Amino acid sequence: MNFKLDTKEKFTSILIEEIDINANKAENLAAVCMPYLNNSVKNIILNLSNVVTIQEDATTILLKLQQIFYEKNASFVICCLQNAVENSLENYEVLEFLNVTPTESEAWDIVQMEEIERELLDSEDIEFEA
Repeated sequence: MNFKLDTKEKFTSILIEEIDINANKAENLAAVCMPYLNNSVKNIILNLSNVVTIQEDATTILLKLQQIFYEKNASFVICCLQNAVENSLENYEVLEFLNVTPTESEAWDIVQMEEIERELLDSEDIEFEA
């Protein structure tokens, strides 16, 4: 699978440079993403702006990958869907379960908000006075 990586302070953006995603490509993508869970920058933004078609079995892999990231306290956000891909995800009945944003900028915002939320929920410094 062809892609470009861009690592920022809080996330790594992966721009897919393929027009079709099938199960094999999705498995390759998962193999690329999984090691990030061991890095200090764990969050992934998956930019699908170049993707025109996605096969149903690939969406199942992406959904499982997203679930693994959230179980490991990391964000996995998909952005920049072409209309045909969005329609396919809707037809496969997975769109509502995926964390999808229209733009990469909005995906950045989601990652930052989720990071803040995790910090607040994990904080044990909170003391309440009676």
